[in-house]
Amino acid sequence: MNAVIDIFASAGLWAAVLRIATPLILGTLGALLCERSGVLNLGIEGIMTFGAMIGWLAVYNGADLWAGLLVAALSGGVFGLLHAALTVTLGLSQHVSGLGVTLFASSFSYYVFRLLVPVAGTPPTIEPFQPIVVPALSSLSFIGPALFTQTPPTYVAIMLALVLGYVLFRTPLGLAIRMAGENPHAAESQGINPMMMRYGAVIVGSALMGVAGAFLTLSAFNSFFPTMVQGRGWICIALVVFASWRPGRALIGALLFALFDGFQLRLQTVLNGVVPYQIFLMIPYLLSIAALALMARRARVPQALMQPYRRGER
Repeated sequence: MNAVIDIFASAGLWAAVLRIATPLILGTLGALLCERSGVLNLGIEGIMTFGAMIGWLAVYNGADLWAGLLVAALSGGVFGLLHAALTVTLGLSQHVSGLGVTLFASSFSYYVFRLLVPVAGTPPTIEPFQPIVVPALSSLSFIGPALFTQTPPTYVAIMLALVLGYVLFRTPLGLAIRMAGENPHAAESQGINPMMMRYGAVIVGSALMGVAGAFLTLSAFNSFFPTMVQGRGWICIALVVFASWRPGRALIGALLFALFDGFQLRLQTVLNGVVPYQIFLMIPYLLSIAALALMARRARVPQALMQPYRRGER
């Protein structure tokens, strides 16, 4: 019991929570934006993988770190455009299209990486984002090292959650996006083009997914390997439901999952082989499933989610 208390009292745990949560926040916001417009984007796992690869590759070839994030965002937007063309314009199955994007993007990432990066015993590395020191705040006891020694993308992710929440629920643009996902025919009657809203939301949401993947190679780590996303994209899809399609709750959900993950890593070290490590690896997923089961009952799904829109049809 004392060991558990010591873990939660450690500033290192809370610093790790923010770091682990950052790609989840960005990916969840991207998926949430897509779904608010009525489009399910299961391409997130592949888009994150490609974003991680192309962002790292850009920096490896001389671009600065922010340019690497921009390249990842643009690549994510391109995959979003592909997904939107298949699902919004052609009205194909959003499930099949999303899974197809994931398979294509993941495989293409590995192909491009092996094509452009020499095979070596040790993967090549870059100089990643470094933690920034916030004047006055970083020197505070416990709070300083826990919250104010993060890399810049972490603070950007938190700000984006707040900005997206404001845009979706406090601006005409957000209302138009939500109408496209709730009742596109009513939106059209008000002079809104639901197809354009869906295109824009899917492209921007996919760009956020690409940045989520790039965080892994440009901030959390300093190299790329094909399996590094490790299911984070699917966790993001679940977190959207947990959050009831609200950015503020998505931020809380990502932090909660990151807390579970960071806690199990430290608990492994404390118990040191007493319990098989696979048990610890299951903890964050089991707790997330339990939390999702509780929250999903009260979640209100966008009414037109996964429903193709065709002008003039009812």
